[in-house]
Amino acid sequence: MYSHSKLRLLITAVIATYFLFSFSIMTGCQATAAPEITAAPETTSAPDTTAAPETTSAEAVLEEDTEETEEEIMEEAMKIASTAFKPDEMIPSKYTCDGENVNPQLNISGIPEDAESLVLIVDDPDAPGGTWVHWTVWNIDPGTNEIAENSIPGGAIEGVTDFGVTGYGGPCPPSGTHRYFFKVYALDTTLDLDSSATAKGVEDAMQGHILDSAELIGLYERG
Repeated sequence: MYSHSKLRLLITAVIATYFLFSFSIMTGCQATAAPEITAAPETTSAPDTTAAPETTSAEAVLEEDTEETEEEIMEEAMKIASTAFKPDEMIPSKYTCDGENVNPQLNISGIPEDAESLVLIVDDPDAPGGTWVHWTVWNIDPGTNEIAENSIPGGAIEGVTDFGVTGYGGPCPPSGTHRYFFKVYALDTTLDLDSSATAKGVEDAMQGHILDSAELIGLYERG
């Protein structure tokens, strides 16, 4: 039998051997399971925006296109004007029954290129008995840009007014201030009417043939 001293030495040796074996195993596992080092991702520098081109908003483009379209329409639209008076202002008495009773000078612009003739009607919608016709002229050459004072374009035809005669009859309101409409129409045809035709006959004949129109309003009140 072992003595107590020998037994203690044997136990001590066994324990020491166990710890040495365990330490060897742990050291080998740590070496095997060393953490993998992952390379840091490459960074990309932010794009340079200092030289970014200036952009135009859709609203600005639309507004610009609209303005250009309106300007084109205004330039192309038919117009009638006079050097004798401005729109919605008084007609000089020279062109009325209180003066020389001759037609004022008129300018016509923006006439459609495919127009075949022009029609001019002057009337007073403020007359007591209804609209009073002062002048009708048709089959005016579409190349006519001016109707001179006290004249009609060559080749044009004047109709019967509400004065019962052909030709121009100036403003002659019985009372108050009346409006006088100088209306010009561009037609795609000429009218087969003679000088006995009235404004109603002219208006009926040109239905369906009007390409464009314009008007100038003048005022007159007898003193």
